[in-house]
Amino acid sequence: MMCTKIYGTIGPACHDTDTLVRLFEKGMTGIRINLSHSDLSACSEWIKNIKFAYKKTEQCRADNANKTKPEILMDLCGPELRLGRLRIERELRAGDMLTLVAEGRNNLFDPTELPVPEPVLPHLASGQQILVDDGMILLEAEELFRDRIGYAAECKVVRAGVLKSGKSIALPGITIESPTLTESDLENIRLAKEYGITGVMLPFVRNQDDLRNLKQALIDADAGDVRIFAKIENMDGVKRLPELLPYCDEIVIARGDLGNAMPLWELPVVQEQIATACREVGKPFMVVTQMLASMERTAVPTRAEVSDIFRATQQGAASVMLTGETAAGEHPVEAMEYMVNTVRAAEGYLNRLTGK
Repeated sequence: MMCTKIYGTIGPACHDTDTLVRLFEKGMTGIRINLSHSDLSACSEWIKNIKFAYKKTEQCRADNANKTKPEILMDLCGPELRLGRLRIERELRAGDMLTLVAEGRNNLFDPTELPVPEPVLPHLASGQQILVDDGMILLEAEELFRDRIGYAAECKVVRAGVLKSGKSIALPGITIESPTLTESDLENIRLAKEYGITGVMLPFVRNQDDLRNLKQALIDADAGDVRIFAKIENMDGVKRLPELLPYCDEIVIARGDLGNAMPLWELPVVQEQIATACREVGKPFMVVTQMLASMERTAVPTRAEVSDIFRATQQGAASVMLTGETAAGEHPVEAMEYMVNTVRAAEGYLNRLTGK
């Protein structure tokens, strides 16, 4: 019998207790905290709300028989590359020119200057593509130059969109070395047990050393029992998947940045390959990103989206997750209801098919 776990992501659209109660009552089994833009201590009120809401639900009463607590996952920064802080959001149009400068050196009042991690800049030769916000925005470098304080790059907007602080950056074909854990990651790990974190998600896992480093940091923080979720978001992670499997509790097929690492039409094939590899050794895996993306703005999903959820369940996903749909969308509760009902319908069909 299948029982796929279903996670939401907490954010401005769902952090109040009333909405959290409704999410749990709809069938949400756990929740993710995205620490790319914050730290654990700053999320203390949200965590209190999660625990309070969970205690008010039937899910809690059922789980208490097994002496469980709400599943709270924290998603670290890890070696992921992200935009720095912008003073305001900016609507980019195709053809706009921007200057990329090292984070902390940009003029916050100049909307044409974008702060990026300093190691990114030397790689921005003419023609290099820069994917921003899971590839929603595409920039192309035109000229790299040095000013009095370091590198900067002139870029043209190829694919338009709304630019926000902290969004992901990817450079197709380029590998930028960075440590497994940032200083903020280490501080968040130190606080994990105090805040009741049950799982930690590590972005852009490249090799087994990344997972070993995370495990050791958890042990050092007296949080060795916290589960490790290895996010596969680049080709290094795909190619080295067999060596990663023994060092994590669950693989995460994180299709946002993973879809930037290859032609998008190849992503479903890679998802199937990862799912197959996990099934063969009995390793649980999660499928995440844009599962109900249209519901950030509309109250009903597309037919393709519910089919995508069915496919993830059919592939044997141990869990699925909503991100922006619950964190910042206009219909977080409705999105959770569609996710839960689609997964349970898929499970029912597959159970009938196998006679379980």
